[in-house]
Amino acid sequence: MGKVTGFMEFERIEEGYKPVPERLKHYKEFVIGLDDRQAKVQGARCMDCGTPFCNSGCPVNNIIPDFNDLVYRGDWKDAITVLHSTNNFPEFTGRICPAPCEAACTINVNGDAVGIKSIEHAIIDKAWAEGWVAPQPAKIKTGKKVAVVGSGPAGLAAAQQLARVGHDVTVFEKNSRIGGLLRYGIPDFKMEKSHIDRRVAQMEAEGVVFKTSTLIGTMPEGSKVTNDAKTVISADELKAQFDAVLLTGGSEQSRDLPVPGRDLDGIHFAMEFLPQQNKVNAGDKLKGQIMATGKHVIVIGGGDTGSDCVGTSNRHGAASVTQFEVMPQPPEEENKPLVWPYWPLKLRTSSSHEEGCMREFAISTKAFTGKGGKVTGLTTVQVEFKDGKLVEVAGTEKDYKADLVLLAMGFVNPVATVLEAFGVEKDGRGNAKAHTEFDNGYATNVPKVFAAGDMRRGQSLVVWAIREGRQAARSVDEFLMGYSDLPR
Repeated sequence: MGKVTGFMEFERIEEGYKPVPERLKHYKEFVIGLDDRQAKVQGARCMDCGTPFCNSGCPVNNIIPDFNDLVYRGDWKDAITVLHSTNNFPEFTGRICPAPCEAACTINVNGDAVGIKSIEHAIIDKAWAEGWVAPQPAKIKTGKKVAVVGSGPAGLAAAQQLARVGHDVTVFEKNSRIGGLLRYGIPDFKMEKSHIDRRVAQMEAEGVVFKTSTLIGTMPEGSKVTNDAKTVISADELKAQFDAVLLTGGSEQSRDLPVPGRDLDGIHFAMEFLPQQNKVNAGDKLKGQIMATGKHVIVIGGGDTGSDCVGTSNRHGAASVTQFEVMPQPPEEENKPLVWPYWPLKLRTSSSHEEGCMREFAISTKAFTGKGGKVTGLTTVQVEFKDGKLVEVAGTEKDYKADLVLLAMGFVNPVATVLEAFGVEKDGRGNAKAHTEFDNGYATNVPKVFAAGDMRRGQSLVVWAIREGRQAARSVDEFLMGYSDLPR
C-alpha cells in the first residue's frame, strides 16, 4: 500500500465545480479534476485491504488498490497500464459512472471513501496529455470477420478487444456519429464528445471499421428513437457477410405514462429532448428543436436521465424546472453498517439540481391538461406505500403549471425490430435472451449471433456495458478460434 497511516491522516478531497452562473452559459464540462498532489493524497488514503471490496463493487473489476498505490508513488504511466488492463475507456467511467466502487470502499464503513473515481479521472486525463494512449494493432490477423451492431460503450469495448486479437471488426451504427447513448443521451456538460472521437481514431488505427447511418434489420414504424439511418442492411445479409455478429444496441424503448392528456403537444420523452441538444452542439441544423426557453418545465422521473433534462433545461433558460419522483424521498445519509458494501439508497443531489430545480417526491401524475392541443399543466396526487403497494393519499391532488413535460422514467427494453430481424429469443422483459456463463456466454439462440450490454441485460450503467462488451468479445473470440487469450 501507499502510506500505511494515510487513511487516518488525510481527508477525502472532492472534485470541484465551476460556478453555476458561469457553467449555465455553455454546454462544456465544468468539473475541476484533482491535480497531481491531490491525487497523490487520495491514493495515500487507500488501505490496500486484504479483501478489497472495491474490486468486486466495480463491475469491470478494476484493480483499484494497485493504481491508487502507483499514483501515490508518482508512477502514472504504470497506473494507466493497470487501469487499461480492465477498462477500455476510463475517460467515460471517470466522468459518468456513479462509482459503486466507492460505496464498497472499506473506509466507507464509518468514514469517507477513497476518491477512486477522481483518481481514475486524473490517471486517464494525464495519460492522454502525455501521449501514453496509443493504438495497439494486432500483430497477426486471423482472417475472421466480426460485425458489431451498436456503437455504445458495450459495442466499442467489444470491438476494440476483438480487433486487438486480430479479427476484422466492423461496427454498424444507425446514427450519423459513433457513441450510441454516450453520444446522444449524455449531455456534453457531463462528457464532451471529443473523448469518444479520439477513442474512435485510436480504434480505426487498430483496424476497426465504422459504418454510420446504417440500420441493421428493419426500420421501426413510427419510431421516435433518434437515428439518421440512410442505409438498411438485413439480418440475413449481415450473417452471410460475417463469421460472427454481436448485438450491442441500447435499451431505447422509453417507459411511457399513459394517463389522460398524454397526446397533448409539449409532452416528450427525454430521449427526444436530450439528443437534439447534443446534435446542435455538434453543429447539426435542426428544424423544430424542443426548447425549454422561458417555459415552466416538469421532468417526470428522478434518476440520472431526469437530472440531465434538468441541466439542459436550465441551460435553455427555463422559467422554472420541477422534477417528480414517484418513490418517497430517501434518507440523506445511509445506514452504512446495514448496507455496506452494497450500493446504498440515499438522497443524491446532482450538479444539475444545484443549478436550479424544485424536487417533489412520492408524487404521481394523474392527468395532463391543455388548451388548443398544447399542454398547460398537470394534476398530481401524493402516494404512499401501503401493504407493499403505492397507493394514492386522499385529498392530496394538486395542479402544476407546465409548458413542457419531459418523461424520464427509464427504458423498458431495446427496440424490438432488431432482435426480431435476427430471430433472437427474448426474455420476459423484452431483452435478448443470452446467459453470461463462460461456456458459450452471450450467445443467443441464433447460430453465430451474440448479444451484450443493455440489449441483453436491460438499462444499466456505462461500466456494466464495458464489462459485458469485454466478456462478450472473449466468447466471440473463443467461438471463432476455439480458445481465447482475452481476459474474462
